[in-house]
Order: sequence, then structure tokens, then C-alpha cells
Amino acid sequence: MTDTRLTFKEMCAKFDVTPRTLRYYEYIELISPEKDGRSRFYGAREVARMTLILRGRRFGFSLEEIRQWLLIYRQEGTRPQLEAWLQLADRQLAELERQKAELDISLADLRALRDTAVSEIRKLDKT
Repeated sequence: MTDTRLTFKEMCAKFDVTPRTLRYYEYIELISPEKDGRSRFYGAREVARMTLILRGRRFGFSLEEIRQWLLIYRQEGTRPQLEAWLQLADRQLAELERQKAELDISLADLRALRDTAVSEIRKLDKT
């Protein structure tokens, strides 16, 4: 596997994605491999884009949001892309903080119920 040109199979392995996922990302124009007949090859640009796509998915961004963000760079340049990224990041940070607060409440409730169950078992053991 080379650093500058990966085959379809190498790209799937490098990013631990299925062939279907990689083809779908091509279909929705998130990545554009070089084609030689039926073969596809991925250069540094596509590897970098794939890294950004998967990172964005991990952060909870939709594929459409990622696609639009990547288009900004090509159409408008770096500064507008970074400004758009800040807006997306701020929105997602707020959403993740909200989800974390809900999860913290659920964890506390579950721990309290578990403690109650342990206490009830101990009472039953004493009788």
C-alpha cells in the first residue's frame, strides 16, 4: 500500500469501511477517486477528505452537512469554510452537551434504582 495512491480495497481497509460505504460516499460526491477503467485509485486529497468525513460522522454531523462544508472550500476558500465549521461545531457542541446532561441524569437514576434493589435484596436476606 502506497502513501499517495490507494486502491479501492486498500481505502476500505485503511478506514475500516465497507465497499458499500465507500461507493456511497462517491455517489454523493464526498470523494472522487481517479478511475482507470473499472479500477479506482485514491490520492492524498481523497484520503484527507475521508478522514474529515469519518471524523465529522463521529461528531454527529450528517453526510449532507459534511458535503456542504467540503463544497465551501472549493467554491469560496479557506476562511468561509472555517467560519462555517465554527457554526457547525458550536451547534454540535451544544447538542452533545445536552445529550451528555441527559445521559448523566439517566446514569444517576439507574444507579439509584440499582442501589435500591441491592438494599431490598439485603432486607430479604435478613428475613
